[in-house]
Amino acid sequence: MSSAKPEANSLDAFIAAAPWPQRTGLRALLAIARRPRGVALLARVAPWDQLARGLLTVEHYDDPLLSRSLGWDVGAVIARGRELRRAEGRP
Repeated sequence: MSSAKPEANSLDAFIAAAPWPQRTGLRALLAIARRPRGVALLARVAPWDQLARGLLTVEHYDDPLLSRSLGWDVGAVIARGRELRRAEGRP
């Protein structure tokens, strides 16, 4: 059992679940991507820029108000899934 502290959001949990080399790299990449000069630097390396922007975009879905404004309502998705399972006779 891990003695790690609880994660603040799902992006942190995603990164914490990665093996240590990837975990270290992702944390460094996100630290760079959150700074204006880092964004300019990452723009020179398209795959890294795309990865960083994608991860930062996914992070927005952790905020319920913002995610609903983007068309994602986790409560509605869970309710729909439960209703479909009941309709199919699954537990």
